[in-house]
This record gives sequence, structure tokens and C-alpha cells, in this order.
Amino acid sequence: MGVNAEAVEAAILAHIEAAAPGASISPNEVAAALAPENWRPLLGPVRLAAVRLCKQGRLEILRKGKPVPPEEMRGVIRLRRAAGTE
Repeated sequence: MGVNAEAVEAAILAHIEAAAPGASISPNEVAAALAPENWRPLLGPVRLAAVRLCKQGRLEILRKGKPVPPEEMRGVIRLRRAAGTE
């Protein structure tokens, strides 16, 4: 895929900014926006970009509706703006 890390990060940030305050987004939404016909291969890069952005304090990774540290990210996750960045 011809999508670089910066483009993935920008897409994540655009999606969380477009979401209502406090709302979360699915990584699938971001991957599908970047490659509508073949988005599944982008899930890994989207998740890696989410980890980077979380470590920078720009977003929160949610598991079962609760924030989790990037090191504990597994399974189904959602993303939302970090508290205080709204």
C-alpha cells in the first residue's frame, strides 16, 4: 500500500476531530477512508499509528469503553481525542 505513517496519523486525527466531543471512532473507519477497496491490510498501520499518537498524548485507546495504555492494547479497540484536547 502506498500510505505512509504520516498520512495514517493525519487520517486518524481528522477522524477524531470530526467526531463529537467524547465520541470514539473505530480504526476500521480510518483504514476504510484511506483505502476503500482494500482497507484490511491498513489495520496494522492504523493501530501502530494510534499507539504513537497515544504516547504523544493526542488520543486515547479504548478497550471495552475504558482507556488502556498502549502496551495493553489488544483485540477490539476504539480511539478518541485525549482528555483536555477537545
